[in-house]
Amino acid sequence: MTASPTLITRADILPMEQYASERRARRKALITLKKNRRMAVGPHATFHFENYETMWHQVHEMLYIERGGEAQIQDELEAYNPLIPQGRELVATVMFEIADPAQRKRILGELGGVEQAMFISVGGSKIRGMAEADMDRTRADGKTSSVHFVHFPFDDDAVDTMRSGNAEAVVAIEHPQYGHMAVVPEHVRRALSEDFRAPDG
Repeated sequence: MTASPTLITRADILPMEQYASERRARRKALITLKKNRRMAVGPHATFHFENYETMWHQVHEMLYIERGGEAQIQDELEAYNPLIPQGRELVATVMFEIADPAQRKRILGELGGVEQAMFISVGGSKIRGMAEADMDRTRADGKTSSVHFVHFPFDDDAVDTMRSGNAEAVVAIEHPQYGHMAVVPEHVRRALSEDFRAPDG
């Protein structure tokens, strides 16, 4: 099994004319890939586990939509490369999806610091999430963002256990106003195990 790359470079960026011609097929393939990398935790939170392919697509979508040309490319690489797993971690975009605006405002207003309250447990290991340090996702008034970017750094034992499938893996949020957990489905566990690679690459 070949590990995914851990960095998108300028050489990986397609000409926009080529991407436009391939976009429909690539978006269709991405939908299938994301089904194996997504899981709900509680009634409102969905964890979307990122990898090289999801971020490659995101960079190209931003370039395609915004049409910023060469000047935009480096900005997009700097924005999205940090969300590619680096071999001993999982990285998730966590979205709180609440359709009703009033309910969304109320719930997000109660979830300050939720980005510090996420973890994955597998076997005897509890891997606490580390929020992406791009910006503060909780405001001074306690309201949190609807989107969080969270890294889960694994040690070697946790990686081996996750890969083996010999122990249940659980994704959880332990916030006082949102205490929920969910078992990682087998098809998701298998997909996420491909994000790990040996320390020497």
